[in-house]
Amino acid sequence: MSAVLEVKDLQIAFGGVKAVDGLSFSAHEREIIAVIGPNGAGKTSAFNCITGFYRPTSGSVRIKGVDTTGKRPADIAAAGVTRTFQNLRLFPDLTVLDNVRAGMHLYGGQNWADAIFHTPRFKRSEAMYTEEAHHWLDFVGFEGARGVPVRNLSYGQQKRVEIARALARKAELLLLDEPAAGLNYSEKQQLLVLCRRIRDLGTSIVLIEHDMVLVMELFERIIVMDFGREIAAGTPAEVEADPAVIEAYLGKDDTAVLGNGDA
Repeated sequence: MSAVLEVKDLQIAFGGVKAVDGLSFSAHEREIIAVIGPNGAGKTSAFNCITGFYRPTSGSVRIKGVDTTGKRPADIAAAGVTRTFQNLRLFPDLTVLDNVRAGMHLYGGQNWADAIFHTPRFKRSEAMYTEEAHHWLDFVGFEGARGVPVRNLSYGQQKRVEIARALARKAELLLLDEPAAGLNYSEKQQLLVLCRRIRDLGTSIVLIEHDMVLVMELFERIIVMDFGREIAAGTPAEVEADPAVIEAYLGKDDTAVLGNGDA
């Protein structure tokens, strides 16, 4: 199975602090993997390096075999990578439908003249955007009104809209940064099902998460970070029993099982 994402010896430092320190891992086709670790472990910094929001100090990132290290976020998105953020990055005053439509700008084929003069190409593209937006909202199970501003939605509904927008970009690799944060138990179970459906589309998923119950149930492979480094990798059972992981989460003298609650 070929690698969609290859991260090798990735480092980024802010002053004298190494937020990511020699991280290496890969994600393959139709794979869902988790990157976990305590707060400040470097997980989001690694995502920011992969997606072009940070320029790594050293190391490399390859998407489908192409070196994308240090490229702009727009270039990396065009290469088939999309992401969500810890804090929602929706347009609060735009409608649900228009927020999802905004994710399609990379492949619509319009230019400024089409938009100004409302050419036939513009009209075809707009109709396609709308149809695709409805499709992805249906896919993620969004059941609310689609013509209302996003700011009127519940937090759980906004999460679904953000994932629908990410999927609308037709990405081959989806990076989800703490998608279960702020969700109730029922919503977390729906997220678990949704991730599997996304995987079945052929999309690879790399996910940062703190809910260890969700992680242990969903993922076949887990990477654990602490102080910018990988300290463990393997199956949920292997990671759960690793002494370095237990120490990072719970301290040396605590023998509680990670999967018993959120970390």
